[in-house]
Amino acid sequence: MPDGRLAMMWKSVVQGLAAAIMLGLLTPAFAAPLVDAPAGKVRGATEAGASVFRGVPYAQAPVGPLRWRPPEPLGRWSGERDATRFGAACVQPPSPFYDHPAVSEDCLFLNIWAPAKARGAPVIVWLHGGSLLSGAGSEAIYDGSRFAGQGVLLVSINYRLGPLGWLAHPGLSAESADSVSGNYGLLDQIEALRWVRRNIEAFGGDPGNVTIAGESAGALSVLHLMAAPPARGLFHRAIAQSGYMFTLPDLHDGTYADWPDAETIGAALAAELGATDVAALRNLKAEAIIKGAGRSRYFPLGTVDGRLLTRQLAEVFDRGEQAPVPVLAGYNEGEIRSLRFLLPPPPVDAAAYRREIRSRYGDLADPFLAAYPAETITESMLATTRDAIYGWAAERLAERQTALGAPAFLYYFDHGYPAADAGGLRAFHASEVPFVFGTINATPRYWPPVPQDARERRLSDAMLAYWATFARDGSPRAPGEAAWPPYGQDRAYMAFEDTPRPRVGPPNRYGLHEVFVCRLRARGGIAWHWNVGVIAPPLPPRGSACGARSEAQ
Repeated sequence: MPDGRLAMMWKSVVQGLAAAIMLGLLTPAFAAPLVDAPAGKVRGATEAGASVFRGVPYAQAPVGPLRWRPPEPLGRWSGERDATRFGAACVQPPSPFYDHPAVSEDCLFLNIWAPAKARGAPVIVWLHGGSLLSGAGSEAIYDGSRFAGQGVLLVSINYRLGPLGWLAHPGLSAESADSVSGNYGLLDQIEALRWVRRNIEAFGGDPGNVTIAGESAGALSVLHLMAAPPARGLFHRAIAQSGYMFTLPDLHDGTYADWPDAETIGAALAAELGATDVAALRNLKAEAIIKGAGRSRYFPLGTVDGRLLTRQLAEVFDRGEQAPVPVLAGYNEGEIRSLRFLLPPPPVDAAAYRREIRSRYGDLADPFLAAYPAETITESMLATTRDAIYGWAAERLAERQTALGAPAFLYYFDHGYPAADAGGLRAFHASEVPFVFGTINATPRYWPPVPQDARERRLSDAMLAYWATFARDGSPRAPGEAAWPPYGQDRAYMAFEDTPRPRVGPPNRYGLHEVFVCRLRARGGIAWHWNVGVIAPPLPPRGSACGARSEAQ
């Protein structure tokens, strides 16, 4: 066929396709998806079979002279918003591990991965980790494409971090209508959930089937949301990966001798920054505040303010005041292998280790030493801190939800691979995340690389499926893999090893640590966190308040 005739035929085909597209008769696979949501029109991209919308604002963060106020809901924007690029991460310390192209106080963005032609899809809202100090929903490890492939719509969000998101201060409390301060990052998370309720149906999601999920500080945020009355009804299931439930500072009541109240902490930071009042704090640049917080070792936490967080998390869950939703929760075998800064200096020898434990644990010393023997001090200290923080919180969450009549599913991630094992990092903190997201090929540059082979892909596919089906209907399942029994069946859990293996009786000495914390709480005035093992406060004697707990678990 002559070249000129071929060119004319091709031109005719292209013109026909263009006309069909303009008339709405044909939507090509490569067409950028356009959604007209209540918030406004937003155009995203089609990637890996999913409709992806990045950098969608869900609220206006008060910045500069207005900072440390609740997020401002957004009105409907005019025109069509481009949603093909991530928004700025929230201001945070520079990191050698993550490269956020932009950081800003104006950072309240979310990202959406929706199944193609989704309608009524279950929704997961992902809360990133990072100690409430760092991180962003845009990190590659949180890519939601594989969840979209499972029929789940995934939303990842940013929320204010460090002192910009969690600072309490007497001056801030004085200007608040509720006489409270702190918890601004939690307010952001609640506002994001409200945005999801109003808008997610336009993207193909079901606002009546929302699962909140997070890892580490993201899992702590899940517990905050479960405990916060203003978040009630905004979600229907919860996933907490390596969460923690230790003491939070009270707003201005110095309840704990070794744990200052939140306003005192905030006032000390302001003094470190040379700010005599709130106005002076607001005149400082955000980066200067972050640097000053680093110098003063400021550590952000939620604040028990009587409004958002009405009591200590442990007490909220004891009283059954949390959201009565199904949960999936767990922790990793090697949590502390990558968090060794949580460990105290080791005793000089086994005899010194035993002396410390006996002086601190009293009548619990024998079961403690049987679980964490002096013959292997390093491993025992790693296991003690892991179990007392992460293992205790995960099982406590499962136990308390079961008591409420809500299904609970517990896991223990004990999976190693060559690079991690060789570096002494088997099942390290957060190492389960890429397996859950199906992003084992996109881990951060400092992680031990995961082999791209059938064994790792099978485990990842299984975890992804369990999480997706839990979000869909509250029952985790994976094709061709073991059934996951609920925790209420003999303390059942799923061990993620080389493959998923159902077991009973998690190896975290839950009863021992529950009695330890119970006695501290009963005595009062003593915080519980990573002050365990050889740095534990002397244990109060046995009392009736904790006598019913089994110390043999």
